Amino acid sequence: MHSNFKIEFLKKELAEDGMFQSVAQMFSILSDSNRLKIFWLLCHAQECVNDIAQLMDMTMPAVSHHLKVLRDAGMVDSYRDGKEVFYGASKTEKNKIIHDMMEKLMEISCPAFDGDHEQINENSKYLENQVEAIKKVHEKLTQNLSKRITIEELAHEFYMNPTTLKTVFKDVYGMSIAAHIKQHRMEKAAELLCSSEMSINEIALAVGYESQSKFSATFKDFYSVTPNEYKKEH
Repeated sequence: MHSNFKIEFLKKELAEDGMFQSVAQMFSILSDSNRLKIFWLLCHAQECVNDIAQLMDMTMPAVSHHLKVLRDAGMVDSYRDGKEVFYGASKTEKNKIIHDMMEKLMEISCPAFDGDHEQINENSKYLENQVEAIKKVHEKLTQNLSKRITIEELAHEFYMNPTTLKTVFKDVYGMSIAAHIKQHRMEKAAELLCSSEMSINEIALAVGYESQSKFSATFKDFYSVTPNEYKKEH
């Protein structure tokens, strides 16, 4: 009796051909190893075509083709930031299942999948090498406070797209790159005002301000007193 019930249940499910066709199509889409790699990458980071091509050592047209297939299948979303288009895995239960299955089969241990673009704790979203790269970005910026280093220069040096770089930095350090480095500049300026005989203009240059007036205005916004007043008080 139990056996007959089981056979009838299986027969009924096998008749649902559309369901099996859908799963077969999904496996067909992911049968290409490069496409599978791109999907796995986009489960953990939002990247543009150029950055994916560099990471995968592929041509941009080839990457674009795979992204189109994945997007048409509803597995990848795209969004625009200025002139650049970025891609990330869609936040769906199907994608989560595929991601988990891939990592079990390949015995990969990586940050938990989260297909949305909200900022969350670094340990559950970002790849370890991304966090390490951001720490190196921070070190480079804080050791070169007298220089104005652009986001584009940092992105090129550390092989990250600008949006990912800014997002991961804010998640790791709790504020934007601009705000965080301004804090370091002002703290360094305060230190020099108290411990050196440098002029206000020299201190401004030492912390990356070519304009003494702009430096003084920024310092006052930060400490509520001018550099000269701070020097006298301390």
